[in-house]
Amino acid sequence: MFLSTLLSNVVWYPFLFDTPFSALHAIAFWLTVLSVIAYMVCLFRQKTEKRSKFIRQSLRYGIAYIGGLCALALLLGFLEDGWEPLLFFPLLAVLLSLCAWGMACLLSTDKKLQKALLLLCILSLLGALVCVGIHFTFGDAAENNWLTKTDVQSLALYISSLLSVGLLFLLTHVLGKGENLEFDAKSITTGAICIAMSFALSYLRIVRLPQGGSITPASLLPLMLYAYLFGCKKGVFIGFTYGILQALQDPTLLHPAQFLLDYPVAFAWIGLAGAFVKWEKCPPTLRFGLGGLVAGLGRFAMHWLSGAFAFGAFAPEGTPTLLYSFLYQAGYVLPDLVIVLVVGCCLYASKSFQKELTRFQR
Repeated sequence: MFLSTLLSNVVWYPFLFDTPFSALHAIAFWLTVLSVIAYMVCLFRQKTEKRSKFIRQSLRYGIAYIGGLCALALLLGFLEDGWEPLLFFPLLAVLLSLCAWGMACLLSTDKKLQKALLLLCILSLLGALVCVGIHFTFGDAAENNWLTKTDVQSLALYISSLLSVGLLFLLTHVLGKGENLEFDAKSITTGAICIAMSFALSYLRIVRLPQGGSITPASLLPLMLYAYLFGCKKGVFIGFTYGILQALQDPTLLHPAQFLLDYPVAFAWIGLAGAFVKWEKCPPTLRFGLGGLVAGLGRFAMHWLSGAFAFGAFAPEGTPTLLYSFLYQAGYVLPDLVIVLVVGCCLYASKSFQKELTRFQR
């Protein structure tokens, strides 16, 4: 009964053309899918000596496309969903400053310009967080989501978030042993590009569930690839940053601990996708698959705990909140994870892709 009710409210965005806004979402989805397919075909048809130049050129166009796509998605959210200007304009500033920084790192050797744009990114991100805090300070966040304060289990949320952060810190230290957290130009630039790519893909929802959560076309793959290339520690940091952006994109904020579990901590777990990169006796496909599985299940656990203790009041009568949250989160997190693992393993099964990664890491 619960699953049938849930599935009846699912929206399939790629096939939704009932309004001009829905049509733009669907067109953007299919245009991006076709662009990625065309890029991969062109990449593997390039001669080896020309691939590096092709990748650099395509990155420039890719960043411009991602920036335009994100700006379009924000504008649609502003016009269609009635976003508050206090949320819309700061988030737009964050995205544009990230894209400007990425382009500067690719096109210019002026270190002062790159540092100035990086500072602008940091300031715009801090400003956006302040605006979100102001927005959700006024009014009751629980009542805005059809809940009461007694419906939210604060103590359980605090305990869950503290234990989750502690476990994540421990695993990052153990699995990332020998790694450092010093970011050079390559890791910073690549991190910014991966965050932007994942953020853009997260707007191209295949399915969105009625109480939040969606299935996307491998939106977390760039973050997992980053963790595989640069290690768990840097990957966790980049995932944490991406989680804050996700909170700005589609905020459902009831409680400070719920915010931590659903956004920065949940996506910080994606950084553990690089956990098995040092297992050189195993093929790269298996190493990536195992790391991605750990990362995806860690994210699932964070959403599961948050759903049980913050949104358990939505559970149908007679359904335990832990079971309700498990089924609900599994409805979108696990399919999203399967898509990422399938696409990622297919990439790592290609010898050409592995050669390009090896050359990139030098």
